[in-house]
Amino acid sequence: MSLKWTDIPDIAIELDEAHPDVDPMHVNFVDLRNWVLALPGFDDDPNHSGEKILEAIQQAWMDERE
Repeated sequence: MSLKWTDIPDIAIELDEAHPDVDPMHVNFVDLRNWVLALPGFDDDPNHSGEKILEAIQQAWMDERE
């Protein structure tokens, strides 16, 4: 599966599986962006991530934990 920045729910699931001991509420955007870029199957332009996308990913990750 190829992940893009817009695949926010799928990215949240992948992050939750890759970082089970991390509280997503306390992840800074630099780390979050780097972790998304490192996900297997992530295939999008690294420069297309903005604060709004990272906020949405962080929120989806928190929702995934609930």
